[in-house]
Amino acid sequence: MKLAAAQLNQRIADFEGNLERIVDAARAASAAGAALMLCPELALCGYPPEDLLLRPAFLARCEQSLDQLCIASRGLGLDLVLGLPRRSPAGLHNAAVWIRDGEILATYAKQALPNYDVFDEKRYFVPGASSCIVALHGVRCGVLICEDFWIDAPCVALQHAGAELVLVLNASPFHLNKQLQRVEVARQGLSRRGIAILSANQVGGQDELVFDGASFALDRAGALVAQARYLEPDLIVVDIEALGLVGKGAEALANPRLGGPALTRAPGCGGSGPARSSPMPGSFVHAPPPIAVEEAQVWDALVHGTRDYVVKNGFPGVIVGLSGGIDSAVTLAVAVDALGAARVRALMMPSEYTADISWIDSRDMVSRLGVRYDEVAIGGVFQGYRELLANEFAGLAEDATEENLQARIRGTILMALSNKHGLLVLTTSNKSESAVGYATLYGDMAGGFAVLKDVYKTMVYRIAAHRNQRSEVIPQRILERPPSAELRPGQTDQDSLPPYPVLDRIVELYMEGNRSRDDLLAEGIDRAAVDRVIRLMQISEYKRRQAAVGIRVTPRGWGRDWRYPITSAWR
Repeated sequence: MKLAAAQLNQRIADFEGNLERIVDAARAASAAGAALMLCPELALCGYPPEDLLLRPAFLARCEQSLDQLCIASRGLGLDLVLGLPRRSPAGLHNAAVWIRDGEILATYAKQALPNYDVFDEKRYFVPGASSCIVALHGVRCGVLICEDFWIDAPCVALQHAGAELVLVLNASPFHLNKQLQRVEVARQGLSRRGIAILSANQVGGQDELVFDGASFALDRAGALVAQARYLEPDLIVVDIEALGLVGKGAEALANPRLGGPALTRAPGCGGSGPARSSPMPGSFVHAPPPIAVEEAQVWDALVHGTRDYVVKNGFPGVIVGLSGGIDSAVTLAVAVDALGAARVRALMMPSEYTADISWIDSRDMVSRLGVRYDEVAIGGVFQGYRELLANEFAGLAEDATEENLQARIRGTILMALSNKHGLLVLTTSNKSESAVGYATLYGDMAGGFAVLKDVYKTMVYRIAAHRNQRSEVIPQRILERPPSAELRPGQTDQDSLPPYPVLDRIVELYMEGNRSRDDLLAEGIDRAAVDRVIRLMQISEYKRRQAAVGIRVTPRGWGRDWRYPITSAWR
């Protein structure tokens, strides 16, 4: 007997497209001889649907789509297990349904509802309280949903109920080295209890989240016997012998209450009534690919997250404001890898402070990438603003005000081109600069999508070097020259900030690790740098709240992971 896990790139509320992708995958799984196909968490509606779950019409459409799937599944010759929101007398559940021959045999409600980091499932769902086991050709199969296998109680309950195999529906988003963590948690929760695992994870970008797939199967001893591709739709088909299991025939267990064979359940496990992808080829990976190095993980996540955000939201292309610096260079390279050169524009907006090498390197890079490139000098507009505000600024020295004016002129030009041509503006601020407010509100922060929002400056250089190993699209001088906003003569970032390795370490410990000031000082970090960075982080929250959505690549990003009050006396 063979089992399949379908790794799907679903789009929230794209019911027709989501249904088609599930049915296409089911046909491919059936052709490969699978007796069952497992789909990701909330695969029918997409994850996370957020406040759409509060709309009755959305939930009704989910049920209608489920009815359509039941009809479409007849004659496929395999069982389907997939996720969707479902109501019970207790409330709305994050649920899984088991479909056989067009009928729903069982419904399972997720027991462990995550409410941390980017997750807030307790806002929408009530937890289930019961285990669910269905017999498939004599193999006792339990069902869990994502967070369930990260805690002991659901795993122990399935062990006591005699589960031999657990099917895990996942919508587990990417951050660095997340797959290693998933597999190890699965081993601790289920493999050590002698239970085999088949997990299907979502793939693709959804706003700030990127789902990396890497669906997998572990045998009863915890050995990884199959793993799907990263960041791409895929279908893995596994023989149960590879999982250490042996089937016993199609009618080993029965439950007369449902009027059909091959079902058993614990109390409470009851039955109740973007562009579309082509069918995915089946694959059986005996030796799963190695976990990629961090730079490759981050680059690929940025590329796929950018592509899905642009494509799923219907933008014809993107535009990037080039400066001759590393951040805009990396953003441009990601955009081209994601969308192709024909859908990417670059715009250079020099001022009197723009160094000659910035022009030269920008022209060099766009010629390597083959994107449309334009130059619009802002000197005249900047002088016009100076004259307009001369009376207001009389007797006052030039300061950050004049620097920010230049950034805001550039932001206005980019947004004008966005409005006129329908292009999405990609902003270029990184996590290090955003942390301390080293960016101009309504200036270089203007735009719709922040590719580097969760990427530290030190990592920006690392992923640039990684990308250049494939082909040198970023001129070497951009990687080597001191970073500068070029808003005043001779300016460099280090005039205003600690060295980036120091800044990044402080932000990582304080923001991601919730470490205290004293903890940072105990690490040997300079006291003045610690105090300055923490203060800047605290007073910059109002800027981060207004920043564009961007791709999360660390365990705690600048999106829903970080909810610091703007108005606060805490220091």
